[in-house]
Amino acid sequence: MIGTENGDKRSLSLLDEEYAICRLDKNAPIPGWATGGGFFSVARTPDELSIVCEQYAVPSDVDHEGGWRCLKIESPFEFDLTGMLSSVAVPLAEEEVGMFVVATQDSDYILVRQTDLDRSISLLKQSGYRVGSFH
Repeated sequence: MIGTENGDKRSLSLLDEEYAICRLDKNAPIPGWATGGGFFSVARTPDELSIVCEQYAVPSDVDHEGGWRCLKIESPFEFDLTGMLSSVAVPLAEEEVGMFVVATQDSDYILVRQTDLDRSISLLKQSGYRVGSFH
């Protein structure tokens, strides 16, 4: 597992909100409800418009799956630093925890289902991570 300069493993922060993962038509405009929260992600591909946003904002007629919680891998880290995402994802995957990953230039975020949150935090702590609240 990747460590910091002093040998300690990186920490994770749990964001307070519950999130939804939404799928819209590939040609749909980016809706205003999706971008109102503190954390959101929008990705357009040739096949879909994918949005992660705070669950409360999603209209009931939108194709979505709610009940996700978000863990931020504390950073920033350099682009050439390898293994950060896998050091978090592998312990979860080995225990068959479903994940959804969002990456930005400075940080990686792992979303797990609310029903798997306590188990996920326990697994990550067993792997040497510190897990705290997002500040």
